[in-house]
Amino acid sequence: MPTRSAGLLLHRRGPSGTEVLIGHMGGPFWARRDAAAWSIPKGLAEEGEEPLQVARREFTEEMGSPPPEGTPVALGEFRQRGGKVVVVFAQEGDFDATAISSNEFEMEWPRGSGRTARFPEVDRAEWVALDRARVALVAGQVPAIDALQAHLAAEGA
Repeated sequence: MPTRSAGLLLHRRGPSGTEVLIGHMGGPFWARRDAAAWSIPKGLAEEGEEPLQVARREFTEEMGSPPPEGTPVALGEFRQRGGKVVVVFAQEGDFDATAISSNEFEMEWPRGSGRTARFPEVDRAEWVALDRARVALVAGQVPAIDALQAHLAAEGA
C-alpha cells in the first residue's frame, strides 16, 4: 500500500484571476531551485487519521498558523513520482504568506561531515497564479491545479 499524505490548497481571487498558496521546500537540496521546487502544504497521514484532519494539521505546521475558516472541497488523490499518494482539498480563503513560521527538520549537512543542521520544512510561501503554480510545483502536484481549475469552472467562478 502506498504512503499517503494529505494537503490543503488554499485559493483566492486575485487581480488577474485565481491564485493559490504554495510553499517553497526548505533545506539545502531545494535552496537554489525554483521550478518544481514548491509544494502544496501537505504531510503524512498517521494510521487511522482522516485526510482532512491531516491536511489542516500539516497546513498549520508548515505555515505556522491554522488555515482560515472555510469549506474544503476534495479535489482528488494524486500519485507522486515516488509512489506516494496525496489527497488534496481545496479551500477558498486568504492568508498572509509573508508571515509563515514553518516547523523544521534535521539532517546531516554538509553530507558526510558528521554535523547535523536544522532547516525549515518550508522556507517561504507565495500566492501565485495558476500558470505559475504549474511551473513551480513538483510534477506530481500539478494535476491538483488542473482539478481546482475544473472545480472552479463547474461552479462558474
